[in-house]
Amino acid sequence: MDRTNIKQKYEVVSNRKLSSDLYEMTLSGDTSMIAKPGQFINITIPNHFLKRPISIADWDDEKMVIIYRIAGKGTKWLSLLTSGDKLECLSGLGNGFTVENNRRLIIGGGAGVPPLYGLAKRMVTAGIKPIVILGFRNADEIFYLAEFKALSDEVYVATDDGSFGQKGTVCDLLTVRGLTDIPYYACGPLAMLKSVCHISQTNGQLSLEERMGCGFGACMGCSIKTKNGPKRICKEGPVLSSEELLWDVI
Repeated sequence: MDRTNIKQKYEVVSNRKLSSDLYEMTLSGDTSMIAKPGQFINITIPNHFLKRPISIADWDDEKMVIIYRIAGKGTKWLSLLTSGDKLECLSGLGNGFTVENNRRLIIGGGAGVPPLYGLAKRMVTAGIKPIVILGFRNADEIFYLAEFKALSDEVYVATDDGSFGQKGTVCDLLTVRGLTDIPYYACGPLAMLKSVCHISQTNGQLSLEERMGCGFGACMGCSIKTKNGPKRICKEGPVLSSEELLWDVI
């Protein structure tokens, strides 16, 4: 039996606001299903048919951390939970990132940043010094900058309005810093991922977002076409190779 399909109970340890609509939640419970950075959980929301998929920012043997943005009634309900409240989730979903010795560059945009923190920690544990590129709309939306800087002395930030760091996008930073020839990991909005793929001279592991039904591959609702045939974002993904993506049909 696939244990990722079994509902697990978790307890809220903390639920703190990072910005106006962004929250960090720590959950205690069984984390044995989590094997790689970039995997996600699917949270049951009372009186809602569909669960909410949230990427895992970090984890250890007893707890996990998720970071989520209020985007509707489901995530608004999550933001109101306090220490001791219980959640029902499917855990350790998706394939996650594979840490590779020749892949040092991390590129994250907005809500795509959280799973890259867990990735950076595992890279450091493996003896790999990450180069981190982060993009946000403005200075008020920046989060986890200190946490990334604790892992690497090469952390660069771009903001759309220039209120912090480089004005522009992560692609502008990649060009300015001369990093377009380094194999990379990336997570962020689809338009950002597409731009990164087009500007990069090498290959990447990309975490894609897609609307999901079941979260574990049964409903086929999140399938996309690739050069290697259809793939389910929740099962064969969310991490796919840049070389297999068909940007003209995504």
